[in-house]
Amino acid sequence: MFSTDGYDVVDFVARYQSDHTNDVTPSAPERPATRDSDYSMLEIWMPPGLTPLELKRIDSIICTTRMIKRGDVLFRANDNFQSLYAVQAGSFKTVIMHRDGREQVTGFQLSGDALGLGGVCTERYSCDAVAIEDSSVCIIPFHLLEILCREVKVIQHHVHRMMSGEIVRESGLLMLLGTMSAEERVAAFLLNMSDRLKARGYSSTEFNLPMTRKDMGSYLGMKLETVSRMFAKLQKDKLVDTHGKHIRILDFEGLRDV
Repeated sequence: MFSTDGYDVVDFVARYQSDHTNDVTPSAPERPATRDSDYSMLEIWMPPGLTPLELKRIDSIICTTRMIKRGDVLFRANDNFQSLYAVQAGSFKTVIMHRDGREQVTGFQLSGDALGLGGVCTERYSCDAVAIEDSSVCIIPFHLLEILCREVKVIQHHVHRMMSGEIVRESGLLMLLGTMSAEERVAAFLLNMSDRLKARGYSSTEFNLPMTRKDMGSYLGMKLETVSRMFAKLQKDKLVDTHGKHIRILDFEGLRDV
């Protein structure tokens, strides 16, 4: 739903509905990956319980860390697929362009999320990946990852989970757009962001949304005015307190029961 490692997000949607029922640009600079700083990201992106040796082997296939400025593109739809990317810092949106030029946001990726999994099937990237703030990614050549997967089965299993999660994420998005009201969609979005940030060691109660309301509306299948109206309603009902991109959740249970 909200990230390319979609299985965790769709699990959230299922919990939400259950609770409710129950009442890159070519000029982008590159530098060698700084190994010590990458381990915390790898521990998020890779499965838990890897040995130090296995972490070092993963670390050895990371070629570079690329810095991406806000608004710049990491890769575009139909570019040749060569690498997966792990978001080290910052955040991205994935975008599909309609034939008439309209932009459809299909996901948001935070630190620790993977980008580019859709390219495995067709050997071309399936969307544009755009930085929504100054960000950095670790570049993981897919052919090297395949070799590592054959040698370390737990990593192979985890990569398969992420690929499967892409399919589940698409189903979760269709469920979200097809069965929830506008208010429910915004509530689910905020609760999901809260869960994802908590998993990364940040506050689950108070945080900044990196995306614009317009991008959020594109993702949720709503007009900008509708998104703004839903935020105003949630604030009026004392479920959240919002100031621009700053969000403070006041009532988790009430938000789940929207």
